[in-house]
Amino acid sequence: MNTIFLVLDSLNRHFLSCCGGSGAVTPNIDRLARQGIVFDNHYAGSLPCMPARREMMTGRVNFLEAPWGPIEPWDRCLPTILREQKGTYSHMITDHYHYFHSGGEAYNTLFDSWEFERGQEGDTWRPAVGCGEPPFETRGKGAARGAYWRNRSMMDPEDDLSYSTPRCFQRAIEFVELNSGNDNWHLHLEVFDPHEPFDCPSRYHQVYGDTWDRYYYTWPDYGPLEPEKDDAEAVEHIRKSYAATLTMADEWLGRFLDAMDRSGLWKDTTLILTTDHGHLLGEHGYWAKNYMFDYLELSHIPMIIRPADSLGAESGGGRASGITATIDHMPTLLDLHGCSVPDGVHGRSYKRLFGPDAPDTAHHDAVLYGYFGKDINLFDGRYTYCRQPEEGSTLFHHTAMPRGFRDFIPREILAAAEFGRFLESAGGIPHYRIETVSKRHLDAPSGNPIYDALEDPRQMKPISDPVLERKLGMKMREMLERFGSPPCQYRRMNM
Repeated sequence: MNTIFLVLDSLNRHFLSCCGGSGAVTPNIDRLARQGIVFDNHYAGSLPCMPARREMMTGRVNFLEAPWGPIEPWDRCLPTILREQKGTYSHMITDHYHYFHSGGEAYNTLFDSWEFERGQEGDTWRPAVGCGEPPFETRGKGAARGAYWRNRSMMDPEDDLSYSTPRCFQRAIEFVELNSGNDNWHLHLEVFDPHEPFDCPSRYHQVYGDTWDRYYYTWPDYGPLEPEKDDAEAVEHIRKSYAATLTMADEWLGRFLDAMDRSGLWKDTTLILTTDHGHLLGEHGYWAKNYMFDYLELSHIPMIIRPADSLGAESGGGRASGITATIDHMPTLLDLHGCSVPDGVHGRSYKRLFGPDAPDTAHHDAVLYGYFGKDINLFDGRYTYCRQPEEGSTLFHHTAMPRGFRDFIPREILAAAEFGRFLESAGGIPHYRIETVSKRHLDAPSGNPIYDALEDPRQMKPISDPVLERKLGMKMREMLERFGSPPCQYRRMNM
């Protein structure tokens, strides 16, 4: 068996026709959906980027124990287990630069080999001294990113291969052509698009008739829409720019699928396409992610599986209704390669949901999702429940790899940390326990929001029902116990 795990970053299901949405032209994602299975109730777990990826590697909920950070010494990770149990060769192709900057250590070295295509977002790549300022009027998060402008000064904006996402797909085409005669490999193919900045050649923007010319704007700030600047025309431009970037990724996905067709690899190769989280593009009055309520646009994410023909799934155009989550990828890929799943994994293989004879029952009875130190959210198949932390409450960051988003965790914070054996899952390895103050989402109400995700998928009508809240609160506590949550989570959530 061969496996391909394909991640598109920040993929909003509401732009995909195969997920009941609209807004983007994605014939090749649609093509994959026609050939495979669309999972209708797939959810994120830990947000944002690196917490989600630690879940992908370990099958364990990350946000209860740690924020953004590296692989930990005690983590049992997918590529290592594949190699140890089955001799499976694993290869990573990515332009997700966070793997190679601070806070992303020890992910790529899990693989037997890896390729990094450079230049995304703020990747500190091109040493063009003096080119760190925008050459024209601009607005948004990228305006002050010197690395972004240095990188752009040395590219042809009309050439697809000046962009790292198409180059990742090109490398993947080369991989399958080189290895079509080999068996027992795992390809981790991960592209940063359609994550912002929403840049691509003009021919993709022309698909959407985008005529924006007020100033350069492809990368909104992470914050609420600004009423005087983010008018209907600006929001439409950003949504069209997002769609154009997604269409570029889709174009190159199609070339990769063509290579798979030519190679004959579908006989014994399973492809999983998914994302880490969604992205707000003006919905609810917000841009992006991280700081607001964790709306379904962020947490309810797409997943499409094209099972290998040898699995006998005959699943073309199928749908799966069971609740699945990011923690399920690792045990599923182990299952596909015939490996046993180590103790302590929170996820569950969804291989049993492949095909027309798959059980139409819940895969999970509920899932948890959220950010470290922020709210804890639950989805039980009908309701979403957001439990907010007590004001001024604290929790602990557990780590033996004290690296953050930009550098080592500051020395004064480490000097005040405890050092010992606190997490049972750490297997006796000593580590830091760093006290951190909880935070609530922006514009948080006084209570704990509940929504009926089936009747109110846009989460516009909060429910006030004390009996229902007690029931959902009990379910959340049950799940925290199931996942071996640190005691600090119960205290800060008053559970």
